[in-house]
Amino acid sequence: MTVFDDAIPAVAKLDPDAEYGSEDEAARWVATATTSPHVAGDAVDIGRSDATEWLSRHGAEHGLCQIYRNEPWHYELRTEAIEHGCPRMYADPTQDPRTQQ
Repeated sequence: MTVFDDAIPAVAKLDPDAEYGSEDEAARWVATATTSPHVAGDAVDIGRSDATEWLSRHGAEHGLCQIYRNEPWHYELRTEAIEHGCPRMYADPTQDPRTQQ
């Protein structure tokens, strides 16, 4: 599925007047191209696989940490984790100061 799949109702039939339809509300949950650690090359999303299980156990040794409890696929580069361990996770992106406007 991509954002261009107009046959998928969840993509094609988005309602701009919905409860979470404002740009400000969306910014609390989705990083923009200028703030996304993915765009900067500091984050990666890993699908369900042996890799996610391995990363959850050994990622800190390589500076890769889960950042959000509600996004178990999302890992970010945190080089300080190699010596000090990963920082405490945020419950979700709304608690991350980088997403606050």
